[in-house]
Amino acid sequence: MTGANHTAVTAYVLLGLHKHHSLEVVLFVFCLSIYCMTLLGNSLLIGLIMLDPHLHKPMYFFLSNLSLIDICGTSSFMPLMLVNFLAAERTTSFPSCALQMYLTLALGATECLLLAVMAYDCYVAICQPLRYTELMSGQICFANSLLQSILVWRLPFCGHNVINHFFCEILAVLKLACGDISLNALTLLVATAVLTLIPLLLICLSYIFILSAILRVPSASGRHKAFSTCSAHLTVIVVFYCTISFMYFKPKAKDPDVDKIITLFYGVMTPSLNPLIYSLRNTEVKAARSWACSSLRPNAKCQGNSFALASPIVPRSA
Repeated sequence: MTGANHTAVTAYVLLGLHKHHSLEVVLFVFCLSIYCMTLLGNSLLIGLIMLDPHLHKPMYFFLSNLSLIDICGTSSFMPLMLVNFLAAERTTSFPSCALQMYLTLALGATECLLLAVMAYDCYVAICQPLRYTELMSGQICFANSLLQSILVWRLPFCGHNVINHFFCEILAVLKLACGDISLNALTLLVATAVLTLIPLLLICLSYIFILSAILRVPSASGRHKAFSTCSAHLTVIVVFYCTISFMYFKPKAKDPDVDKIITLFYGVMTPSLNPLIYSLRNTEVKAARSWACSSLRPNAKCQGNSFALASPIVPRSA
Protein backbone atom coordinates (compact mmCIF):
# COMPACT_ATOMS: atom_id res chain seq x y z
CA MET A 1 0.00 0.00 0.00
CA THR A 2 2.84 2.39 0.81
CA GLY A 3 4.35 1.91 -2.63
CA ALA A 4 0.99 2.60 -4.25
CA ASN A 5 0.49 5.74 -2.19
CA HIS A 6 3.85 7.14 -3.35
CA THR A 7 3.52 6.39 -7.06
CA ALA A 8 6.04 8.43 -9.05
CA VAL A 9 4.47 11.15 -11.19
CA THR A 10 5.96 11.43 -14.69
CA ALA A 11 3.47 13.85 -16.25
CA TYR A 12 1.00 16.48 -15.12
CA VAL A 13 -2.43 17.54 -16.37
CA LEU A 14 -3.04 21.31 -16.49
CA LEU A 15 -6.74 21.99 -15.97
CA GLY A 16 -6.83 25.67 -16.96
CA LEU A 17 -10.48 26.63 -17.52
CA HIS A 18 -11.53 23.25 -18.89
CA LYS A 19 -15.19 23.89 -17.97
CA HIS A 20 -15.29 27.14 -19.98
CA HIS A 21 -13.91 26.31 -23.41
CA SER A 22 -15.45 29.35 -25.12
CA LEU A 23 -13.70 31.62 -22.61
CA GLU A 24 -10.43 29.80 -23.27
CA VAL A 25 -10.73 30.59 -26.98
CA VAL A 26 -11.14 34.29 -26.10
CA LEU A 27 -8.17 34.07 -23.73
CA PHE A 28 -6.12 32.38 -26.47
CA VAL A 29 -6.66 35.31 -28.87
CA PHE A 30 -6.04 37.87 -26.12
CA CYS A 31 -2.90 36.19 -24.73
CA LEU A 32 -1.45 35.56 -28.18
CA SER A 33 -1.88 39.24 -29.07
CA ILE A 34 -0.30 40.42 -25.82
CA TYR A 35 2.53 37.88 -26.14
CA CYS A 36 3.35 39.10 -29.65
CA MET A 37 3.26 42.69 -28.39
CA THR A 38 5.58 41.74 -25.49
CA LEU A 39 8.10 40.08 -27.82
CA LEU A 40 7.98 42.89 -30.36
CA GLY A 41 8.06 45.80 -27.89
CA ASN A 42 10.85 44.43 -25.70
CA SER A 43 12.90 43.26 -28.69
CA LEU A 44 12.62 46.71 -30.30
CA LEU A 45 13.68 48.34 -27.04
CA ILE A 46 16.72 46.05 -26.73
CA GLY A 47 17.64 46.70 -30.37
CA LEU A 48 17.26 50.44 -29.95
CA ILE A 49 19.52 50.47 -26.90
CA MET A 50 22.15 48.41 -28.74
CA LEU A 51 22.08 50.57 -31.89
CA ASP A 52 21.96 54.08 -30.42
CA PRO A 53 25.31 55.08 -28.83
CA HIS A 54 23.50 57.77 -26.80
CA LEU A 55 21.83 54.97 -24.83
CA HIS A 56 25.05 53.14 -23.94
CA LYS A 57 24.67 54.05 -20.27
CA PRO A 58 24.18 51.90 -17.16
CA MET A 59 20.51 52.89 -16.92
CA TYR A 60 19.76 51.50 -20.37
CA PHE A 61 21.96 48.46 -19.81
CA PHE A 62 19.68 47.60 -16.88
CA LEU A 63 16.61 48.42 -18.97
CA SER A 64 17.70 46.06 -21.75
CA ASN A 65 18.19 43.33 -19.14
CA LEU A 66 14.70 44.04 -17.79
CA SER A 67 13.29 43.62 -21.29
CA LEU A 68 15.24 40.37 -21.74
CA ILE A 69 13.85 39.06 -18.42
CA ASP A 70 10.32 39.94 -19.57
CA ILE A 71 10.81 38.07 -22.85
CA CYS A 72 12.27 34.98 -21.15
CA GLY A 73 9.75 35.08 -18.31
CA THR A 74 6.69 35.09 -20.53
CA SER A 75 8.25 32.58 -22.93
CA SER A 76 8.82 30.14 -20.05
CA PHE A 77 5.08 29.42 -19.80
CA MET A 78 3.19 31.22 -22.56
CA PRO A 79 3.74 28.89 -25.59
CA LEU A 80 2.60 25.77 -23.71
CA MET A 81 -0.33 27.66 -22.19
CA LEU A 82 -1.47 28.87 -25.64
CA VAL A 83 -1.33 25.30 -26.98
CA ASN A 84 -3.33 24.01 -23.99
CA PHE A 85 -6.06 26.60 -24.54
CA LEU A 86 -6.99 24.77 -27.74
CA ALA A 87 -5.76 21.22 -27.01
CA ALA A 88 -7.99 18.36 -25.89
CA GLU A 89 -5.18 16.69 -23.92
CA ARG A 90 -3.38 19.16 -21.64
CA THR A 91 -0.37 17.35 -20.27
CA THR A 92 3.19 18.40 -19.55
CA SER A 93 6.12 16.20 -18.62
CA PHE A 94 7.79 16.26 -15.21
CA PRO A 95 11.06 17.82 -16.54
CA SER A 96 9.12 20.47 -18.47
CA CYS A 97 7.04 21.37 -15.42
CA ALA A 98 10.12 21.50 -13.16
CA LEU A 99 12.05 23.70 -15.62
CA GLN A 100 9.11 26.06 -16.11
CA MET A 101 8.68 26.48 -12.34
CA TYR A 102 12.40 27.12 -11.87
CA LEU A 103 12.57 29.74 -14.64
CA THR A 104 9.43 31.53 -13.44
CA LEU A 105 10.76 31.81 -9.89
CA ALA A 106 14.29 32.75 -10.96
CA LEU A 107 13.27 35.44 -13.42
CA GLY A 108 10.64 36.91 -11.08
CA ALA A 109 13.19 37.23 -8.26
CA THR A 110 15.78 38.65 -10.66
CA GLU A 111 13.32 41.33 -11.76
CA CYS A 112 12.75 42.41 -8.14
CA LEU A 113 16.49 42.83 -7.58
CA LEU A 114 17.01 44.51 -10.95
CA LEU A 115 14.35 47.13 -10.14
CA ALA A 116 16.21 47.85 -6.88
CA VAL A 117 19.50 48.28 -8.79
CA MET A 118 17.76 50.61 -11.26
CA ALA A 119 16.46 52.68 -8.33
CA TYR A 120 20.03 53.03 -7.04
CA ASP A 121 21.08 54.02 -10.56
CA CYS A 122 18.48 56.82 -10.52
CA TYR A 123 19.70 57.90 -7.08
CA VAL A 124 23.33 58.15 -8.26
CA ALA A 125 22.31 59.97 -11.47
CA ILE A 126 20.39 62.63 -9.54
CA CYS A 127 22.13 62.85 -6.16
CA GLN A 128 25.75 62.15 -7.19
CA PRO A 129 25.92 62.96 -10.92
CA LEU A 130 29.65 63.71 -10.89
CA ARG A 131 30.40 60.20 -9.55
CA TYR A 132 27.88 58.42 -11.78
CA THR A 133 30.44 56.79 -14.11
CA GLU A 134 32.60 55.74 -11.17
CA LEU A 135 29.80 54.17 -9.11
CA MET A 136 27.78 52.54 -11.93
CA SER A 137 30.41 50.67 -13.96
CA GLY A 138 29.36 48.03 -16.10
CA GLN A 139 23.39 34.33 -7.97
CA ILE A 140 21.10 34.72 -5.32
CA CYS A 141 17.94 34.54 -7.47
CA PHE A 142 18.91 31.34 -9.25
CA ALA A 143 20.14 29.65 -6.06
CA ASN A 144 16.83 30.43 -4.35
CA SER A 145 14.82 29.17 -7.32
CA LEU A 146 16.83 25.95 -7.41
CA LEU A 147 16.25 25.48 -3.68
CA GLN A 148 12.50 26.07 -3.99
CA SER A 149 12.24 23.68 -6.95
CA ILE A 150 14.21 20.93 -5.18
CA LEU A 151 12.09 21.26 -2.03
CA VAL A 152 8.89 20.98 -4.08
CA TRP A 153 9.93 18.00 -6.20
CA ARG A 154 11.24 16.03 -3.22
CA LEU A 155 7.69 15.94 -1.77
CA PRO A 156 5.53 12.82 -2.17
CA PHE A 157 2.60 13.41 -4.55
CA CYS A 158 0.89 10.03 -4.07
CA GLY A 159 0.07 9.78 -7.76
CA HIS A 160 -1.73 13.15 -7.86
CA ASN A 161 -0.92 14.87 -11.15
CA VAL A 162 -3.79 17.28 -11.93
CA ILE A 163 -2.65 20.90 -11.52
CA ASN A 164 -5.56 23.30 -11.20
CA HIS A 165 -3.86 26.12 -13.11
CA PHE A 166 -2.74 27.25 -16.57
CA PHE A 167 0.93 26.39 -15.89
CA CYS A 168 3.19 24.89 -13.18
CA GLU A 169 2.74 27.63 -10.58
CA ILE A 170 4.48 26.69 -7.33
CA LEU A 171 1.48 27.13 -5.02
CA ALA A 172 -0.73 25.08 -7.35
CA VAL A 173 1.87 22.28 -7.44
CA LEU A 174 2.25 22.30 -3.64
CA LYS A 175 -1.47 21.59 -3.29
CA LEU A 176 -0.86 18.18 -4.89
CA ALA A 177 1.61 17.09 -2.21
CA CYS A 178 0.47 14.54 0.36
CA GLY A 179 3.41 15.14 2.74
CA ASP A 180 4.45 17.87 5.16
CA ILE A 181 4.95 21.17 3.31
CA SER A 182 5.86 23.29 6.36
CA LEU A 183 9.50 23.58 5.22
CA ASN A 184 8.34 24.72 1.79
CA ALA A 185 6.06 27.34 3.35
CA LEU A 186 8.90 28.61 5.55
CA THR A 187 11.43 28.89 2.72
CA LEU A 188 8.88 30.62 0.49
CA LEU A 189 8.14 33.13 3.25
CA VAL A 190 11.84 33.85 3.82
CA ALA A 191 12.54 34.08 0.08
CA THR A 192 9.62 36.46 -0.40
CA ALA A 193 10.90 38.70 2.40
CA VAL A 194 14.49 38.69 1.13
CA LEU A 195 13.87 38.93 -2.62
CA THR A 196 10.73 41.08 -2.66
CA LEU A 197 10.42 43.18 0.50
CA ILE A 198 14.11 44.06 0.94
CA PRO A 199 14.43 45.31 -2.68
CA LEU A 200 11.21 47.30 -2.13
CA LEU A 201 12.73 48.84 1.02
CA LEU A 202 15.89 49.78 -0.89
CA ILE A 203 13.76 51.27 -3.68
CA CYS A 204 11.81 53.37 -1.16
CA LEU A 205 15.03 54.60 0.49
CA SER A 206 16.50 55.51 -2.91
CA TYR A 207 13.43 57.52 -3.84
CA ILE A 208 13.36 59.30 -0.48
CA PHE A 209 16.88 60.59 -1.21
CA ILE A 210 15.91 61.33 -4.83
CA LEU A 211 12.82 63.32 -3.78
CA SER A 212 14.87 65.22 -1.21
CA ALA A 213 17.45 66.11 -3.86
CA ILE A 214 14.78 67.17 -6.38
CA LEU A 215 13.07 69.47 -3.87
CA ARG A 216 16.39 71.26 -3.31
CA VAL A 217 16.70 72.14 -7.01
CA PRO A 218 15.94 75.89 -7.25
CA SER A 219 14.32 76.06 -10.71
CA ALA A 220 11.07 74.40 -11.79
CA SER A 221 12.65 73.30 -15.09
CA GLY A 222 15.51 71.69 -13.18
CA ARG A 223 13.10 69.83 -10.91
CA HIS A 224 11.11 68.63 -13.92
CA LYS A 225 14.26 67.43 -15.70
CA ALA A 226 15.46 65.59 -12.57
CA PHE A 227 12.09 63.92 -12.03
CA SER A 228 11.80 62.89 -15.69
CA THR A 229 15.09 60.99 -15.28
CA CYS A 230 13.41 58.39 -13.06
CA SER A 231 9.67 58.78 -13.75
CA ALA A 232 9.54 55.82 -16.15
CA HIS A 233 11.32 53.56 -13.67
CA LEU A 234 9.00 54.71 -10.88
CA THR A 235 5.98 53.89 -13.04
CA VAL A 236 7.32 50.38 -13.75
CA ILE A 237 7.88 49.81 -10.01
CA VAL A 238 4.34 50.91 -9.14
CA VAL A 239 2.84 48.61 -11.79
CA PHE A 240 5.04 45.67 -10.77
CA TYR A 241 4.50 45.83 -7.01
CA CYS A 242 0.83 46.84 -7.18
CA THR A 243 -0.01 43.83 -9.35
CA ILE A 244 1.98 41.48 -7.08
CA SER A 245 0.29 42.91 -3.97
CA PHE A 246 -3.16 42.62 -5.49
CA MET A 247 -2.53 39.06 -6.62
CA TYR A 248 -1.16 37.70 -3.34
CA PHE A 249 -2.83 39.87 -0.67
CA LYS A 250 -6.36 40.15 -2.03
CA PRO A 251 -9.14 38.09 -0.37
CA LYS A 252 -9.37 34.59 -1.81
CA ALA A 253 -12.11 34.37 -4.46
CA LYS A 254 -14.95 31.90 -3.99
CA ASP A 255 -14.41 30.65 -7.53
CA PRO A 256 -10.80 29.39 -8.03
CA ASP A 257 -11.09 30.21 -11.74
CA VAL A 258 -11.14 33.92 -10.84
CA ASP A 259 -7.79 33.61 -9.05
CA LYS A 260 -6.33 31.78 -12.05
CA ILE A 261 -7.43 34.52 -14.45
CA ILE A 262 -5.95 37.23 -12.18
CA THR A 263 -2.62 35.37 -12.07
CA LEU A 264 -2.79 35.01 -15.84
CA PHE A 265 -3.32 38.73 -16.36
CA TYR A 266 -0.37 39.54 -14.07
CA GLY A 267 1.94 37.17 -15.95
CA VAL A 268 0.80 38.34 -19.38
CA MET A 269 0.14 42.07 -19.05
CA THR A 270 3.00 43.39 -16.89
CA PRO A 271 5.87 42.43 -19.28
CA SER A 272 4.07 44.08 -22.19
CA LEU A 273 3.77 47.42 -20.39
CA ASN A 274 7.47 48.12 -19.72
CA PRO A 275 8.49 49.12 -23.29
CA LEU A 276 5.33 51.21 -23.62
CA ILE A 277 6.01 53.01 -20.32
CA TYR A 278 9.62 53.78 -21.23
CA SER A 279 8.56 54.93 -24.68
CA LEU A 280 6.01 57.34 -23.22
CA ARG A 281 7.93 58.61 -20.20
CA ASN A 282 11.63 58.61 -21.09
CA THR A 283 12.90 61.53 -23.15
CA GLU A 284 16.10 59.80 -24.30
CA VAL A 285 14.21 56.72 -25.51
CA LYS A 286 11.76 58.92 -27.43
CA ALA A 287 14.64 60.82 -28.97
CA ALA A 288 16.42 57.56 -29.85
CA ARG A 289 13.29 56.31 -31.62
CA SER A 290 13.19 59.45 -33.70
CA TRP A 291 16.92 59.14 -34.43
CA ALA A 292 16.56 55.49 -35.48
CA CYS A 293 13.56 56.24 -37.66
CA SER A 294 15.24 59.17 -39.39
CA SER A 295 18.37 57.05 -39.95
CA LEU A 296 16.38 54.24 -41.55
CA ARG A 297 13.93 56.50 -43.45
CA PRO A 298 15.66 59.87 -44.08
CA ASN A 299 12.78 61.37 -46.06
CA ALA A 300 9.97 60.17 -43.79
CA LYS A 301 8.23 61.89 -40.90
CA CYS A 302 9.05 59.75 -37.89
CA GLN A 303 6.55 60.84 -35.27
CA GLY A 304 4.22 57.93 -36.02
CA ASN A 305 6.41 54.87 -35.40
CA SER A 306 5.79 51.72 -33.39
CA PHE A 307 5.07 53.55 -30.15
CA ALA A 308 3.37 56.57 -31.69
CA LEU A 309 3.69 59.78 -29.71
CA ALA A 310 2.61 63.32 -30.38
CA SER A 311 5.77 64.76 -28.84
CA PRO A 312 8.44 67.02 -30.27
CA ILE A 313 11.52 65.33 -31.69
CA VAL A 314 14.66 66.04 -29.72
CA PRO A 315 17.59 66.89 -31.99
CA ARG A 316 20.25 64.19 -32.04
CA SER A 317 23.75 64.23 -33.42
CA ALA A 318 24.53 61.61 -36.04
